[in-house]
Amino acid sequence: MRYTAFAIITLLFFSGRTASAQINAARQLAYCTEQVKKTLRIIPYHGNNIPRSIVPGSSEWKFVGYKDWCSGFWPGILWYSYEATKSKTFLTEAVAFSSALIPLSQHSAFDHDLGFQIFNSYGNGYRLTKNSEYKEIILKTADTLATLFNPKVGTILSWPREVPGMQWPQHNTIIDNMINLEMLFWASRNGGEKRLYDIAFSHAEVTMKNHFRPDYSAYHAVIYDRETGKKIKGLTHQGYADNSMWARGQSWAIYGYTMCFRETGNAAFLEFAQKVSDVYLAKLPADEIPYWDFNDPSIPNAPKDASSAAVVASGLLELSTFVKDKAKSQKYRRAATLMLASLSSSAYQSRNKNSAFLLHSTGHKPNGSEIDTSIIYADYYYIEALLRLEKLQKGMKLN
Repeated sequence: MRYTAFAIITLLFFSGRTASAQINAARQLAYCTEQVKKTLRIIPYHGNNIPRSIVPGSSEWKFVGYKDWCSGFWPGILWYSYEATKSKTFLTEAVAFSSALIPLSQHSAFDHDLGFQIFNSYGNGYRLTKNSEYKEIILKTADTLATLFNPKVGTILSWPREVPGMQWPQHNTIIDNMINLEMLFWASRNGGEKRLYDIAFSHAEVTMKNHFRPDYSAYHAVIYDRETGKKIKGLTHQGYADNSMWARGQSWAIYGYTMCFRETGNAAFLEFAQKVSDVYLAKLPADEIPYWDFNDPSIPNAPKDASSAAVVASGLLELSTFVKDKAKSQKYRRAATLMLASLSSSAYQSRNKNSAFLLHSTGHKPNGSEIDTSIIYADYYYIEALLRLEKLQKGMKLN
């Protein structure tokens, strides 16, 4: 992809944005479920064949096993497809692909991604079926995730192993971990111990205090002294620089603090969700889809990140339902709708290029990994956002 040409095309296309974006959520959900059917036809079998990404110019998925941090997104997409269509085919496949992740509930934690893996799969499965076996899997996994909590620091350890730049064995926490708190909150009110709520709340509070710059942009990672809990430094692992705003990191903050307010009712989380959203929205390019890092000096020749836009769109739709100021609520919903309209255009949808939903996501650019690629978590949050938008268009509550 030639980013300069892409930037010019999208600027011209979106420079004439009207005051309100129009998007038919039901139509775009139908597109997603048709793409899912295409993927199901090409997966050789279950087990270690969980779709993760498709490189530019290819139609072949890279498949991963259950230990990969992305393993829960494809089962989650299948559950969302079942929710959208009530198709028994999607239900059968959702059950099958989710079952490959059961070992995660049976072994000790090797990183923080258990929420991404189990709550996106079995969390959605339990929500839609109320299968008691799914509930037990979630509860066991929440207890496993809680073993990574360091009470001296007040946060969950993200990577309990050597990772470049993380000063192991000091305590590291990445902004991505905000998403995994949802499983702990859920478990605490569905049969798990109250300490799970306390762990999640503490993690959100300590992260809010230490993980953000004065302008409310997020560091990717913070290193703490594991014995004293003192913050050592903020840095990046996947962003452009330690002082840059990595787009997906900011999206995890927007989505995560919105969710934390939903789960706790704590007004500080709602206020903070708006602050981290506002700095993101203020820096977006014309087509509403961020470059992979807002401070990459090669912009507009830098790669975009559709995954960040999908996460933020879903988060802002929910945030719009919590904000009492009508004008600001409308601002967030309109922004989310514009993002989804852009993602649903020919510039970003995969359509006949491959069987994913979206093009142009960026995974780990400093590592040269998954750049300008179709990535499964972009698809997950895109279909989630469309389901949320459809509910709002119908006057329904999101939860």
